[in-house]
Amino acid sequence: MHTEDMTVADSQMDWRWDQLRTWGPYGLLLIGLVPALATADQQASPAKWYTAWALFGAAVALQLLWQGIRVRRPGRGRTPSRTGTAYYVVRWALAFVLTWINPFFAFYAAAGYMDADETIPGRRRQRLGLLASAVTVAGAQAGGMPFRSGVQWAVFAALLVANSGLQMVVSHLTEQETQRARERTATIAELERTNAALQQALDENAALHTQLLVQAREAGVADERRRLAAEIHDTIAQGLTGIIAQLQVVSNTSGREQAREHLGRAMDLARHSLGEARRSVHNLAPVELADAGLPEALKKTVAAWGERTGVRAEFTLTGTAEQLHEEVSATLLRIAQEALSNAARHAGAARLGVTLSFLGDEVILDIRDDGSGFDPLALPARTGSGGFGLDGMRARAERIAGSLTVETEPGHGTALSARVPLVRHDS
Repeated sequence: MHTEDMTVADSQMDWRWDQLRTWGPYGLLLIGLVPALATADQQASPAKWYTAWALFGAAVALQLLWQGIRVRRPGRGRTPSRTGTAYYVVRWALAFVLTWINPFFAFYAAAGYMDADETIPGRRRQRLGLLASAVTVAGAQAGGMPFRSGVQWAVFAALLVANSGLQMVVSHLTEQETQRARERTATIAELERTNAALQQALDENAALHTQLLVQAREAGVADERRRLAAEIHDTIAQGLTGIIAQLQVVSNTSGREQAREHLGRAMDLARHSLGEARRSVHNLAPVELADAGLPEALKKTVAAWGERTGVRAEFTLTGTAEQLHEEVSATLLRIAQEALSNAARHAGAARLGVTLSFLGDEVILDIRDDGSGFDPLALPARTGSGGFGLDGMRARAERIAGSLTVETEPGHGTALSARVPLVRHDS
């Protein structure tokens, strides 16, 4: 049962019990009046009749007064107090005298069984109140008061014990039910607090996730700037320096053949630098993802790389492809482009394979080649510290809570694996 259903059920039960305590004494008083009138002694003195009707009116007035207190002051009317004790005592006295006049008014005296715990403070006082009500009820059951024989007294004693025992059992069961109700209420309150805390944590996690993605984008922009700066320095700037050097040789030589040779070298360097510049600009943003998902973008990238380098390159997709968050797709595509660039420069491979695997809650990108391999511990310091190469790819993966591992050794090729969480496009 849901907490809301439990709360509604408890509220309905409390309302019904409250209605019984409010209107029950009226009903019991009326139930006692009808048979009392039917069995009344017509020869009874007028004083007895006046007394009975006066007490009946006083009982009705007392109930109206108590009902008004419960309406105006809900706390006092539903919590044991001196006012409640006074009400209980006066009602018992009226019920006792009415029962003395006619035993059928013991029905009204039985109202004391319903609300002793609500009106009288303290366990001992509550039991005394219940005992007093039991005395009135047992007296009526024994044939009415006053008692006229020892047998009637004996019957009264037995009935008092029976009524008190029954009342104690009912009181015990009521106390247990009240305790269970308190525990149930406390459990419901705790569940509501837990649900509220859980919802708050979910909202905070969603906000944190959004913030992390924004930071990842900002870090990606900074990383692209550093990567582009390093590529310009390592390729284009060096190519331009070589072109200048070749042209300086041409300007200082007098031989036509020698000048033509150096001009040819300068043109080759210029073409190579132009190609590197185009490649760097092309890699500034993953335009491949603009109109296609990651699997299709990787497939086209690998095919184009194979055609450009002459290396036999294959792309494989495993698992059920899903639409990934753009940050995840861009990160994996960048890692693949960087790995392919490194393979073209250094691996000297004849075959290369790229595998994209969707495995439940993560995505794995594997890139393997049969090239020359290398010793990771012997890499130049700038490759591992400048934010490019292997460390650059590793940093990309770690920014989206992923990881990158490399298995390689000289002469045995290279296997690179990037594992990142599967974050869907609508997350």
